[in-house]
Amino acid sequence: MRKDGHIHTPYCPHGSLDSFHLYIEKAIKNGFQEMTFTEHAPLPKNFIDPTPEQDSGMEFTRLESYLSDIHDLKKQYEKDIIISTGLEVDFISGFEEETTSFLNTYGKYLDDSILSVHFLRFENKYTCIDFSKATYLEFAQQVGNPISMYKLYYKTLMDSITSDLGKFKPKRIGHITLIHKFQHALTEKIDDHDVIVSILKEMKNQHLQLDVNSAGLAKTYCLESYPPPSYIMLAKELGIELVFGSDAHQVKDLHQFYNEANKYIENGE
Repeated sequence: MRKDGHIHTPYCPHGSLDSFHLYIEKAIKNGFQEMTFTEHAPLPKNFIDPTPEQDSGMEFTRLESYLSDIHDLKKQYEKDIIISTGLEVDFISGFEEETTSFLNTYGKYLDDSILSVHFLRFENKYTCIDFSKATYLEFAQQVGNPISMYKLYYKTLMDSITSDLGKFKPKRIGHITLIHKFQHALTEKIDDHDVIVSILKEMKNQHLQLDVNSAGLAKTYCLESYPPPSYIMLAKELGIELVFGSDAHQVKDLHQFYNEANKYIENGE
């Protein structure tokens, strides 16, 4: 079954205004039987978004409208495609209680969601690690060097995997190698093989799904999926459920590089 499990929407404050209908009709046209809309969840009310426009998450006031729109679309397209209601929820160190409270309130309305790390905490300040190449390189200097930055990312990711966020904790972990987004802007190649293996093993222990995210293939300084193919195959060997996600923020990126990623999901070649 063709499924795209990581799709953004016109509710994304840093995405496009492409309509839900355009996404859905493209998915149907391309032979997809299932899709999940996973808009960036509202950030905790007392968390200060460090990005310049403070547009990393959906406005809280728009959440109920978002849920209502997808509820209506499910009925409208029920004969053509399975549409799931989801969110991409940020794991932010120090805000676990707020995230759990949010999920306890809204999790019952969700079918299929993602837990992702975008923000890293260092000396009680937060940085959106995938915002820009400049931010990424500056943060590496702040924490000491790229190796320290990678270690902090994977520690935060591991915390997200092992955290108790209640019964509505998302079942899928998003783009586990997002720290690779600007890897080719570094002067050295960081060896993170062992920690990625440990991440996947813990995901297996926690019965979590893997977001096989193709968006990195479109990023100039990444040029690989999140995670790279060898780890997709390892996840499959471990028995982790794999879910393709294009991480599209506009219709033209929907299902981007699906064939390249899916050959590892389906065949493990």
